[in-house]
Amino acid sequence: MNKLIIAALAAATIGACTPREENTAAGALIGAGTGAVVGGLATGRAGGAVAGAAIGGVGGAIIGNATTRDRVCVGRDEWGRRVRYAC
Repeated sequence: MNKLIIAALAAATIGACTPREENTAAGALIGAGTGAVVGGLATGRAGGAVAGAAIGGVGGAIIGNATTRDRVCVGRDEWGRRVRYAC
């Protein structure tokens, strides 16, 4: 059962389309795992582990999203001026 869960989590991380989505998913997974362990050890109950996983997952997703740099490309417009755009 544990191997199935690990495989599903790995597939969720790999299934993201952009680097921002990949880092957000990876941050959420790492945060949820860490939060579940800390919550479970701190309270000794399954409810603490669930709460820790929820809080850690949200925090990890926020951090993973915030630490991803935006991709900016530089090109020329129709008048030859340099322009920057998201790519």
